[in-house]
Amino acid sequence: MKKIQMSTPLVEMDGDEMTRILWKIIKEELLLPYIDLKTEYYDLGLVHRNETDDKVTVDAANAAKKYGVAVKCATITPNKARMEEYHLKKMYKSPNGTIRAIMDGTVFRAPIVVKGIEPCVKNWKMPITLARHAYGDVYKNTEMYIDGPGDAYLVFEGENGEKKKELIQHFDGSGVLQGMHNLDASITSFARCCFNYALDTRQNLWLGAKDTISKTYDGRFKEIFAEIYEKEFKEKFEAAGLEYFYSLIDDIVARVMKSQGGFIWACKNYDGDVMSDMVSSAFGSLAMMTSVLVSPDGNYEYEAAHGTVQRHYYRHLEGKETSTNSVATIFAWTGALRKRGELDSNSQLMDFADKLEKATLGTIESGKMTKDLALITSLKHVTVLNSRDFILAIKDRLEKML
Repeated sequence: MKKIQMSTPLVEMDGDEMTRILWKIIKEELLLPYIDLKTEYYDLGLVHRNETDDKVTVDAANAAKKYGVAVKCATITPNKARMEEYHLKKMYKSPNGTIRAIMDGTVFRAPIVVKGIEPCVKNWKMPITLARHAYGDVYKNTEMYIDGPGDAYLVFEGENGEKKKELIQHFDGSGVLQGMHNLDASITSFARCCFNYALDTRQNLWLGAKDTISKTYDGRFKEIFAEIYEKEFKEKFEAAGLEYFYSLIDDIVARVMKSQGGFIWACKNYDGDVMSDMVSSAFGSLAMMTSVLVSPDGNYEYEAAHGTVQRHYYRHLEGKETSTNSVATIFAWTGALRKRGELDSNSQLMDFADKLEKATLGTIESGKMTKDLALITSLKHVTVLNSRDFILAIKDRLEKML
């Protein structure tokens, strides 16, 4: 077949470890034979981030804003052990956090549902979409180690000369200190993204935070959501037969576990990070979840919601076989290609993305899958494939569809 043409590039952000290996195979086997793939490439592997003092991450995020659609591979957020392993100049912040701060959007994550992989929460019948605030909290924090007695203060000095000072803690000895922030403008964008997405997808919206303890910080999320809902969305929600409500995060967690699914769960940044893994695992696998960052001005960044699969990468380096699930990474590409096609009125590109997704799910439903899915599937007589052979099985099915 003649290759599908693209008029506008995607922003391509390469990553780390086993997902970087899968990224290359997916491109070579599932994309390049069928698409005249146009991308503006950025290497967000930890080695190159270190070489550029993380400037490459900032450049990639700005390119995503320029071109409107990006696709990102999983990347390492370094800790002390990674610093030593990669001989880093410093402990760089999360690249996802950097990109989210620059794009100032909302991350929507939803499980990829496939026959034969039933949720371990038996009453979940429909996908649960996680809306994760994409700015601030621990991802933009400032941390300090305190090595002796003294007082720690939270201080604000306004440009108009105003000063505020609150005692955080008197230290009798050593300890740790962390400062976080958020912005009304970012919380407002988050709220509008959530309400609009709920209307677009015809789903109820739940927001959970802990304003009984964090009365000012978490309370601000509750207040802004309530104000925007009352002024801009209440009538639209009621006309659509939809519900919005706020509750404490622990109450929301209990409600989620007893629900049938089919709603959007809006979370602060860290809550969304943790709970999206819980939801994806309960639906089947961390590698079976879509993730898209949507900015207020209509830019999109698609990525896999899981990590770099470090353990499999070390096996790969030893020359041992791996059976790594590539579904979420494939769906990151299909999401980006579909959105690029939509924005460029390229129906061929959109159709290809749809067929690649169907080929991927069809391969699993035919009994061919990676080891993580084989361990939890209800299908009988399954075939466990290694990382490359699973992608090649998808390719065989895709070629028949094309």
